[in-house]
Amino acid sequence: MQQQFDRAAEDLGNAIHLEHVNVQVPDQRLATLFYVAGLGLTRDPYLMVSDSNMWVNVGRSQFHLPSGRPQVLRGHTALVIAGRQALLDRLASVAPKLEGTAFAYRAHNDHVEATCPWGNRLRCYEPDASRFGRIALGMPYVEFEVPHGTAEAITRFYPDIMGIPASLANGDGTVARVKVGKDQYLQFRESERAPPEFDGHHIQIYITDFSGPYRRLRERNLVSREDNQYQYRFCDIVDPADGRRLFTVEHEVRSATHPMYLRPLINRNPTQTNRTFAHGHDQAQWAMGPDQYD
Repeated sequence: MQQQFDRAAEDLGNAIHLEHVNVQVPDQRLATLFYVAGLGLTRDPYLMVSDSNMWVNVGRSQFHLPSGRPQVLRGHTALVIAGRQALLDRLASVAPKLEGTAFAYRAHNDHVEATCPWGNRLRCYEPDASRFGRIALGMPYVEFEVPHGTAEAITRFYPDIMGIPASLANGDGTVARVKVGKDQYLQFRESERAPPEFDGHHIQIYITDFSGPYRRLRERNLVSREDNQYQYRFCDIVDPADGRRLFTVEHEVRSATHPMYLRPLINRNPTQTNRTFAHGHDQAQWAMGPDQYD
């Protein structure tokens, strides 16, 4: 009998990649200590190599860290990073140099929580095919804390306006989950606390139907910036039914024809040192191999 396949399981919808999270930082040296030395990520060697901005690779995604007044994402960013104990050791090693900042880290049962020197929270998980697919190093989701009573309407905004699948992710209807790439999501978790004022940070996604969402956003006066031929931005997530603003976070929206779409990113193996150097082990793999996954 011919094998049956669930073809819908491979549908992505309009968004095909969550590429970066952008937050301003006031000190590039402290950012290097946290993101590169502490987390074990890799500074992009080709672009933004001066002291006014830094792009940090995490698998096929990035953090963008331009210099400026510190910005704090209202929620947390999830990372998949192999080697829990090595991660804890690296974070411990940078702790003395980050003393007096908001830096902190703590081991939980299934993840390590780390806080950058300015308060951005990250949750670092081991690779797990049942939760994160084939990601061995990457950014599986970004979660935002949103006002009470907004999750259901958020699950209507993304399909109706952006053409991106979304659903409620838990039984009580307080978490909206938006599919923005292969094994990548934006999550919106309701909180009783009022979110802090939006400070200008942004996330960036690639979409295939570039003009349709643009037209629907323009009709609602939601396009906040016209960057170039391949990119535009919007900030407000609204209820499609009545235009009520639900949450604000800047979305940098790029077309799949953008010159930097799927630009190859270098990821170093942070366990490789000059004292333990071994040929062929310089680079970290961002995806599981078939033996690990299958």
